[in-house]
Amino acid sequence: MRVITGKARGRKLREPTGMDIRPTTDMVKESVFNIIQFKTEGARVLDLFAGTGQLGIEALSRGAEECVFVDKSEEALKLVRENLKITGLEDRARVVRGDSLSYLRSGEKFDIVFVDPPYDTDLLDQSLNLATGFDILRENGIIICESRKEKPVPPPAREGYSAKEYRYGRIKLTVFRKD
Repeated sequence: MRVITGKARGRKLREPTGMDIRPTTDMVKESVFNIIQFKTEGARVLDLFAGTGQLGIEALSRGAEECVFVDKSEEALKLVRENLKITGLEDRARVVRGDSLSYLRSGEKFDIVFVDPPYDTDLLDQSLNLATGFDILRENGIIICESRKEKPVPPPAREGYSAKEYRYGRIKLTVFRKD
């Protein structure tokens, strides 16, 4: 697991031990950033279910203004903090220990939201419902959801979003854009 490009390019990130945290593969991560390549510079980013923090860290490395990392696991947040230190990106990061679903009610607005909850739960559905219901995106914002390819992703809780799906082996990315 490494940072692909930008300020921290090539830095190797700490990986989890055990199976409680499932990092996004480098291939899928590269695809995510190809999809949003012109949206990252200067963006406010939210990395829900942060895990290792690699998606938010990649965004920061590529010029995002700020990233908020949210996870309820102290083990995950320890990895996020270590990876931020390795990359030297701590100054534009905020690490929050707490429930990702509750955090969506905070009223903060973001340009990019990464939603990558544990598979085989209903957390993706709940997150998307809350994120669009509470309208946490700025104008032209993007929500990127990672799931198993078989998982149907529900429509947003409100109108004004377009969606597109991308498949990478057993992984599906669903990208919602606020129109």
